Amino acid sequence: MPLSVEEAVAELKNTGETLNNSTLSSLSNLTPEELDLFKNMWETIDSKRRRQIINRLVELVEDNLEFNFDSIFKYCLKDEDEEVRCQAIEGLWENEEASLIDTLINLLEQDISENVQAAAATALGKFAVLAECNKLRSDHISKIQEAFLAAIDDRSKPLEVSRRVLESAAPISLPRVKAAIEEAYQDSNPRLKISSIYAMGKSCDSSWLNILLNETSSNDPEIRYEAAGACGELEEEAAVPRLIRLVNDQDVDVRMAAIQALGKIGNTQAKECLKQCLESTSEAVRQAAEEALHMIATEEDPLSFRM
Repeated sequence: MPLSVEEAVAELKNTGETLNNSTLSSLSNLTPEELDLFKNMWETIDSKRRRQIINRLVELVEDNLEFNFDSIFKYCLKDEDEEVRCQAIEGLWENEEASLIDTLINLLEQDISENVQAAAATALGKFAVLAECNKLRSDHISKIQEAFLAAIDDRSKPLEVSRRVLESAAPISLPRVKAAIEEAYQDSNPRLKISSIYAMGKSCDSSWLNILLNETSSNDPEIRYEAAGACGELEEEAAVPRLIRLVNDQDVDVRMAAIQALGKIGNTQAKECLKQCLESTSEAVRQAAEEALHMIATEEDPLSFRM
């Protein structure tokens, strides 16, 4: 028998109690009154217990999308503990409510934690995509663009925040964003270069393709990995020969990225390569190829669930 919210809150408050899924699931879709009960409990427990609870809630909602803890995650965006705030942002990953935009911008611009700023920048990325697709009101689009441009030009931002800002702003088709990707690519810091390659793929701008093709031959496996992924995002058939070469890369992560990219492009040459991968001695390669072929089949015929 499911626990009532009152019973669940009592158990959560007791730090000696194990965090059971049945208890945590009782917190899904809280009414305003039930949320008040949760808030009263939350204020009485230490940060360690709060971290445990919110981490488990994030895990639950990732495993089962029927659960909805958004009211809790929104409340926890103001928690005094930075790990709790970061996890709350992660928990809201699927939430596309425009009401979150101001909150995330505020966290990006003003939170004292570098990790929270970076998490907020990443979360704003989905709104950048919605803005570029004109699926938001014009005032929201303007806010998102202005926030990202300000963050791009803020040289005081820590490196990891700047990287996430660049990656998330990439879909916005403004000259300053494209210039920022170019600047990061030319930067001497290898972490910025890696983020710039990721951003090239997210930009949906095929003018980056030649750079990405060149980087598939990089000596750095992380760069080859990002270049393969970016080629897949651009879905340019010209990238297929380079991706086929990466299917035999010495680095397993690069091989997986190449296979996934071939699945996104899905032309005849890509499909032939993926079919050959089904004969690989590597179980990981076979499984990745099977998933990529399934993705192609679904794209070609959404009503078909067969390869």
